[in-house]
Amino acid sequence: MHGSLAVAAVHDRYLGLTPTNRRSFRESYHWSQCTILFNKWLSHPIEEKYKDPLWATAGSLGILTFSSINVRSPEEAWPLGPADSSDLEWLRLGVGKMKLWHLVNPLRPGSVFRIMSESFAYMHTPLPTKGTDGVSAELVQLCGLDESSTRENNPYFSVVHAISWLLEAPKGEVSQGRIMMVSNHMHDEFGTYLEKKDPVALLLLCLWYTRAREAKWWIEFRARHELPAICTYLHRYHKDNSAIQALIPWVSLHEQQKSIA
Repeated sequence: MHGSLAVAAVHDRYLGLTPTNRRSFRESYHWSQCTILFNKWLSHPIEEKYKDPLWATAGSLGILTFSSINVRSPEEAWPLGPADSSDLEWLRLGVGKMKLWHLVNPLRPGSVFRIMSESFAYMHTPLPTKGTDGVSAELVQLCGLDESSTRENNPYFSVVHAISWLLEAPKGEVSQGRIMMVSNHMHDEFGTYLEKKDPVALLLLCLWYTRAREAKWWIEFRARHELPAICTYLHRYHKDNSAIQALIPWVSLHEQQKSIA
């Protein structure tokens, strides 16, 4: 219940029903209570009857971590704003959620989440193991790919292949499975590159936002601030990198400004 109430409070901010860009007391309180109860459940052996509620709670915490951005403008958002312990927390939480997956198996017989098996299956769609097939010439150059590239020798390999599939989706037809297929590959070495504000990793995250925001309101809410923050950061601090500058999605930002206006 606390998770649902916290998500509802964030959604009110998203809709503009709460006259503040900062987290409300209601939002923070229910989020805190949800986290306390979740950790309490995880401290004991997981009984069958608690597996679905635990996975649902993890989903609520994932939405909260992603959507509850606590800034007033892009200048305060990562990577432009001051460093904060919550920067990229949504990415780190994703790693923990996949560990929970193996404990509760939301696709097991009898699970209420079994109906989402198609989306879950898309998340784990195999990517090419080598080369540049399906990746645009611009992204091949940006990521330093060639026919010998693999996930083992290029930190961008898996993400750029997954993003290339996402970018091919017709407008309005971006599924949660496609979105999560990309984010599932943003861990490990690529995640470290994001933390270091590597310009290529930032540009790939930027491109992901332009399409992922179409599918879920909580991604759109973060993208309102973080997407222009990333674009501005790249323009401001990597203006001599012509490959980066050519791929910054200014058109997407202009469309965002029109929709908000």
